Amino acid sequence: MKIRAQKLNIIFHRLVSIYLAGLIAVVYTGCAKQETEIKSSNTITQENFGTLVDGRKADLYTLTNSRNMEVKITNYGGIITSVKVPDRDGNMENVVLGFDSIEKYQQNNPFFGATIGRFGNRIAEGKFNLNGTTYSLPVNNGNNHLHGGDNGFHTVLFDAEETESGQLKLSYLSVDGEAGYPGNLQVEVFFSLSDNNELKIEYRAWTDKATPVNLTNHSYFNLTGDPANTILDHELKLNASHYTPVDEELIPTGEITSVEGTPFDFQEAKIIGERIDKVEGGYDHNLVITTSPADSLQDVGVLYSPQSGREMKVFSMEPGVQFYSGNFLNGSLAGPDGTAFEKHSALCLETQHFPNSPNEPDFPSTILEPDEEYHTVTVYQFSTR
Repeated sequence: MKIRAQKLNIIFHRLVSIYLAGLIAVVYTGCAKQETEIKSSNTITQENFGTLVDGRKADLYTLTNSRNMEVKITNYGGIITSVKVPDRDGNMENVVLGFDSIEKYQQNNPFFGATIGRFGNRIAEGKFNLNGTTYSLPVNNGNNHLHGGDNGFHTVLFDAEETESGQLKLSYLSVDGEAGYPGNLQVEVFFSLSDNNELKIEYRAWTDKATPVNLTNHSYFNLTGDPANTILDHELKLNASHYTPVDEELIPTGEITSVEGTPFDFQEAKIIGERIDKVEGGYDHNLVITTSPADSLQDVGVLYSPQSGREMKVFSMEPGVQFYSGNFLNGSLAGPDGTAFEKHSALCLETQHFPNSPNEPDFPSTILEPDEEYHTVTVYQFSTR
């Protein structure tokens, strides 16, 4: 997750004001280009997506490749609103849950398609200790802090631009103390689409004070292209030999346990609905990627819909993936065509470091130091069979 920045000549902790912190994005533009110079094959168009409650305007960006795959992303929350890919018969359909208006995203929704930060997943009791200081975060999931809190990155308006290499770049400065986190954190998220129907999401971040960082995307997938169908007949294969058991509040116990003989064993492709009733509440668990990513993309797994023939391969540099089977969807929300999003109408595969890592010293560290660069990549590759 963390690599030494090669050309950092300015030390962030010398910043004495938020104004100076705002210069971070400019100072590190050169560093951010180190691994984003490959020319993207997508084209990008921009349109207005509506007005936020505070009067600011949000935009919607459409990435399209030569095979007519289409991905829509808004700079509000870094949200992927739509991913259209063909089924085995060539029919183009949207395979993620989302809305067609900014108003619905500003209302209570379960992080549909959002860029999550500063910390994806849960932190127990909204507290952690770092370098002798205890930090308190807002609790928004029972007694715990989830996905950056109610005002996490999924609610911010990112600055957006198209890079010279053809990517959509979203930038945001999370100031020291925002949501209780220490340090001014400059974040950059790059989206690109290849002609192999690969959606690539690349994250970079820098800080002027040690702080936890765990960025991810929270897209809900249904490869049938119709959320009236559940994902219980989807087949899932995950290259994960272990998982992190959780307590009744879905906080990891600190153990890293073999999946052998459990309903969490997806080392061979399994139908999701086959064993879901053996997991109380459904799947909402972190699985440990067997290959232990080390600053390079690793094969996380494959999701397949026998009904549509669509297949989605996932690659990541992260050591874990949260498999969430849409347990809390309850029909209260609906898509643009009025189809209600019911329980299990979609699933998430959130590439990540482990939940509650700041409180678990035996888990891979999520602490970003001022002389380091946060860098991670996730790729979703779509095809048919």
